[in-house]
Amino acid sequence: MATAQMIAIFSLLIFTSHAQDCIPRYYGDGNMVCVCNSTYCDFVEVDVPDKGKFRTYKSSQSGERFKTEIRDFDTEIKNENSIVLHLNVEKTYQSILGFGGAFTDAAGLNINKLSKETQEMILQTYFGSNGSRYSLGRVPIGGTDFSTRPYTLDDTPGDTELSSFSLANEDKNYKIPYMKRALELNPETKFFAASWTAPPWMKTNNDYTGFLGFLKRRYYKTYAKYLVKFLETYKNNELPIYAISTGNEPADVFAPLVPINDMGWTPLTLSNFIVEHLGPAIANSSSNETLIWVLDDQRIFLPWYIIDMNKDNSEVDKYIGGIAVHWYADNVIPPTVFDQTHKLYPDKPIIMTEACSGSEVWEIQKVKMGSWHRGENYMFSIIEDLNHWVTAWVDWNLALDKKGGPNWSKNNVDSPIIVNPETDEFYKNPMYYALAHFSKFIPRESIRVDLTTDDNIKSVAFSTPENTTVVVLFNQDEESKNIVIVDPNQGRINTEVSRRSFQTIIYQQ
Repeated sequence: MATAQMIAIFSLLIFTSHAQDCIPRYYGDGNMVCVCNSTYCDFVEVDVPDKGKFRTYKSSQSGERFKTEIRDFDTEIKNENSIVLHLNVEKTYQSILGFGGAFTDAAGLNINKLSKETQEMILQTYFGSNGSRYSLGRVPIGGTDFSTRPYTLDDTPGDTELSSFSLANEDKNYKIPYMKRALELNPETKFFAASWTAPPWMKTNNDYTGFLGFLKRRYYKTYAKYLVKFLETYKNNELPIYAISTGNEPADVFAPLVPINDMGWTPLTLSNFIVEHLGPAIANSSSNETLIWVLDDQRIFLPWYIIDMNKDNSEVDKYIGGIAVHWYADNVIPPTVFDQTHKLYPDKPIIMTEACSGSEVWEIQKVKMGSWHRGENYMFSIIEDLNHWVTAWVDWNLALDKKGGPNWSKNNVDSPIIVNPETDEFYKNPMYYALAHFSKFIPRESIRVDLTTDDNIKSVAFSTPENTTVVVLFNQDEESKNIVIVDPNQGRINTEVSRRSFQTIIYQQ
């Protein structure tokens, strides 16, 4: 029997039941992962109850993973000490683009070390109907630090005609096959791309990384062609690219000790590059529907970077299809910069394109198996971002090894899924569940709706295209909290949110 047929039958057998419980493995201090292998992985399907009832899904530090319960709406508040939140589905905010992760070389290499059946299990876990149902995938153009070597797609010096341009073995072996399978599992998946650097021969420092490495002006047109060739090549491989960013973290070149692949832009040089080269090149290509996302760096640059881009070249606005941000400076700049940016540019969606734990220099232990605290950091960030006009939240590497790599520049970090090829297993960290509490229940084109806030509980609410209401609650305290959600059209939801837990509530409108 052909391998594809075997995997299809395997998938049908594994993912046709309603739920499978987590197989826990403990690492002390309340840290726990769920163990998956070629034949077993925990999952739960989204099951919306009849009208007049609501379903809760709970994950907690104490070990619950998507524990589910159906309850009836009430006509009154059952506990007078409850925190009361008022829902108003008539007051709406941004539309949601989706949630997802990145198809880095490291992720594909790690997945590739597992058996075919376990590879399939990982992809089902992320993109399958009973998995976390990711709908976005980030793909690097050429190499990143999460590759085993520094490279681009044309490393032939002086090749201005790009006659040596070609996809790398990493594209063919570690990116394209898994992206195609993800698209099969969830046809709604959209891919977006980013380049970490131009080929070194196009740059002022002739290197993949380094201090003050910029694109030479005489290669602006060539580099635009390089990016478009990537878009067209992937499209020819049946993987159209929904959006392309103008480059990963361009501010890194201003920090002398940053070891990762990088290339710098200022607002002026970037706006000129887009207006004079990249925008027209994409418009005149077969990938002319691909959007251009600008910045792709920390929110500390908002909104002034976008203001300066428009000030330097007023024509740039017509090419900007979105504003991409990362989470690494969130502790030094408030989320209100998103509000300011949205007010100035309401037609430019804000997309969080990269987050990971273990990236700080003082975090000696890059991978912390089962860290509930790191799961809470994800949950806090997602709720905060969504409550301030962010339309999508995308994790970094889909899967890493037990050291948080491979990474050629030794910039190892953590991941929601850690693989162990020696035992043909992978482990789902709490970060996985934090993101899945959103991605699994909030499909594309869901609309954030108004929900009053309270300092004692983190919350956010949505109305989905399937006419369901979804509320996500996060209790970071050591004590349980009684919560009441007042829906004027349905009644009152009385629920307890246990200590250190995430809870998603779903019901028919």
